[in-house]
Amino acid sequence: MWGDRYSGGTGPMIGKHTAHRSARDPLVDGLRAFAVAGVVLGHWLVTGLVLDAEGTLNLASPLTGMPALAPVSWVLQTLGLFFFAAGHASARSADRHPGPGWLAHRLRRLLLPAVALLGTGSAVLLAAAVAGVPDGTLSVALTLAVSPLWFLAPLLALVVLTGPLRTAVRRWGTPRCTVTAVAVVAGADLAVRLLPAGTWLPPVTVLAAWAVPYLLGLAHADGRLSRRRDARWLAATGAVGLAAVLSFGYPVSAVGVPGDGRSNLDPPSLLVVALAATQTGLGLIARPALVRLLCRPLPHRLIGEINRHAVRIYLWHQPVLVAVAVSAAHGAAPLPGLHNAPDDPIWLLARIGWLPVLTAVLMLLVRRRDSQLTTAPVNAGRPPWTADRPRRVGRSTE
Repeated sequence: MWGDRYSGGTGPMIGKHTAHRSARDPLVDGLRAFAVAGVVLGHWLVTGLVLDAEGTLNLASPLTGMPALAPVSWVLQTLGLFFFAAGHASARSADRHPGPGWLAHRLRRLLLPAVALLGTGSAVLLAAAVAGVPDGTLSVALTLAVSPLWFLAPLLALVVLTGPLRTAVRRWGTPRCTVTAVAVVAGADLAVRLLPAGTWLPPVTVLAAWAVPYLLGLAHADGRLSRRRDARWLAATGAVGLAAVLSFGYPVSAVGVPGDGRSNLDPPSLLVVALAATQTGLGLIARPALVRLLCRPLPHRLIGEINRHAVRIYLWHQPVLVAVAVSAAHGAAPLPGLHNAPDDPIWLLARIGWLPVLTAVLMLLVRRRDSQLTTAPVNAGRPPWTADRPRRVGRSTE
């Protein structure tokens, strides 16, 4: 199952695929771009900023007033695909740059954008405080600016563990490794249910839950999960897992909802793991159609832009939302979809109307920062995975 008998064992499989590892995988590029876009869109649609009479912005969620929208979060909560693409990228990168310098290079690509965010964000918050921005608004801005950084801890840990994890997948197979991680998450979920409320538990699921899609990415880079039967098994297993955890009373929403006693994302639960497996399996099943789509000029350019700026897009999308909301708050009245309470479909339609503005500001910001760095030219004529030599389309993530 899951392609672990592919080519009759680890040795032949590795030898057969080594020559092809330098080429980029269009499916993984597409899934990474979809993951980043899904997270950004999801956050922009579930983050309400309510302007009160004192001119302070307060956080709210449309899922509180419109709980029927919770299943939509299954489409927009795409961090599992992001970790799948990260595992695949780490394996391919390690193959292209063997040696001790690979890890430092990989960590630097992840940490430098975060350091830039913290430095710039601190300066902006200080200037805003001096300018008289209300403390409540500054608190909201700080919360939303820092919240995307949580993913760095498990991602950095998994990158550091790439070598041992890849060895484990090759030795024991993909199912055994992923089931072990799932068992850790299941044990933590059970402990939360059985232990008294408020009992502190080590955050083991933060690493174990995201290790599942990361392991799948490592396996896929080695040629596993390459058969449609493997993809169907993975999608079916994830779907059955989703049905099972929902029957046990897990929250329906894949993201946290203010006021709920439990969140599937903080810490990650079995629902998040099952969702990641389902999304990954469906993405692998759709490979032929997706690759044909991504070979067209417009989707190719769009995917290339998102991948090139993926980490900065992820880190800066929430600060952009706050900046636009604060800047627009100086008008005569609160603006629908930006400053009013997210408690009805009218708010949702109005927020959708703001998405082009938020997207334009975000792209201007990340492209301006990128222009300050030395970048390699990108082949604009044809998709990089069809060229004779590898191209760096997703420079920030591989």
